[in-house]
Amino acid sequence: MATKVKFDKRTLMELAVAEMKKSISEARPADDVPPKVGAVLWRPDKDDPTVGTVETAHRGELRNGDHAEFTLLERKNRSVPLDGCILFATLEPCAPGARKHPKLGCAERIVNARIKKVWVGVQDPHPKVGGKGFVYLDKEGVDVQWFDRDLQEVIKKENAEFFKQAEMKAQQKEHRAKATQPEYEKVNPRVHLDDLSAPALEKYHGFIGGGESAASTAFKRRLHGQGLLEERKGKLLPTGFANLLFAEHPRDFSPEAGLLATIHYDDGTEETKDFDDPLVFIPEKALEWLKGKIPNPIKRSSAQRGEANDKFYEMLREGIVNALVHRDYDIKGAKCQLVIRPDVIVITSPGRPIRPITVEQLQSFEAPMVSRNPMLHVVFSRMEMAEERGLGLKSMKARASELGLPLPKYTWEDPYLTLTLYRSAEGAVRVVGADSLERLNADEKETLQTILTRQPMTSAEVMAELKFNERKAQRVLRKLVDEGLVRPVGKGRATQYTATKR
Repeated sequence: MATKVKFDKRTLMELAVAEMKKSISEARPADDVPPKVGAVLWRPDKDDPTVGTVETAHRGELRNGDHAEFTLLERKNRSVPLDGCILFATLEPCAPGARKHPKLGCAERIVNARIKKVWVGVQDPHPKVGGKGFVYLDKEGVDVQWFDRDLQEVIKKENAEFFKQAEMKAQQKEHRAKATQPEYEKVNPRVHLDDLSAPALEKYHGFIGGGESAASTAFKRRLHGQGLLEERKGKLLPTGFANLLFAEHPRDFSPEAGLLATIHYDDGTEETKDFDDPLVFIPEKALEWLKGKIPNPIKRSSAQRGEANDKFYEMLREGIVNALVHRDYDIKGAKCQLVIRPDVIVITSPGRPIRPITVEQLQSFEAPMVSRNPMLHVVFSRMEMAEERGLGLKSMKARASELGLPLPKYTWEDPYLTLTLYRSAEGAVRVVGADSLERLNADEKETLQTILTRQPMTSAEVMAELKFNERKAQRVLRKLVDEGLVRPVGKGRATQYTATKR
């Protein structure tokens, strides 16, 4: 009889990774390394859905070349109803069309098995899959979540050779698919090499190195090899990404480029600034301008400034870079914007997070790094302005914690993904709105401010921090929940409270 275990996502992730390491590689040409993949199926008990049985599979376990998901779903559970089961797979399931007829993609098998929740380790870089499995599962109503970051690194390390070859194939496919590129990626025949900013190219050259100069033919060939230049009739021309990154005035060719900034001062006056510069210059230019206008972005006494302001500007820089690099440049007429108000700094970026990343995952600051514009992301990463491993989100969270500020807030307001940075804990409470604040007493306001800064918090932590007795803590928390300002997560004494409106 199978042993029943409580559902624990971390344990099941680790089990899938351990299973992955057992994978058996089939004979293939040297340039076609198969991935190592592990899968785990958790089947809830009918009488008690908090416990269930576990079954595992790995690539090639029963037959050479068989995918782990196929082995688990078709060979081990072909005639077993899998409604309510949860699947853990170390690699993105292959999409419909990724396998030769009559074989089905693993994503199709998951849907056919009526599995509604899947935890995935990493995205498959192979061009036949490359996010298509996620799109299909999402379309079919399957909830997809990510493995923990440290386990993702283990999976990538174990599959290093597969990832290397898959990425090379993806680049080859990209070159063959130029005709289907979004307009902003394509070569614009009106743009020439002379339209690119020499200082911007020099700055990039300084990071990627090489014996040649930034003006040399050799360096241009390197840009061509990176996909930033294309050869047309014997001439090298900038791609759309090169225009955005390095053009002297990119908005002449891409109206959606650039950053619009507005400061709303405490006295009610406003000041605006448009940054129509090469993309690689905008983050630092925006911060330089802002430091001259608002030298103290955090609303604290002068004794607390200096290093704290530097940390805040690091957090702001990360937000600006993310907005510029990951935005959807296909959304016409929409611009990245930086808005500074007395209590908050808001950064808006056109476009939803690329699937399967959700706003909720961004808000947890644990979302994996999947870029809509990988070329922009790679260049910014090489210039040490962006993190390819997603560590930038973690650093943003850490900076807010170090400064005693509420966590930044991600929200979606079509067509913009909005990031709100709070300039003080008191300001975060004021953002709630006058109507809500009027209904709160001093203790309730102080508790909300504390939760905004320290969330999530248990009632015991609220009691310890604010010196409340249990009865008072429960009364205050109940009021904040009733007002819709705080929501409870969990049950009993383990219940944690987190802010809902900010």
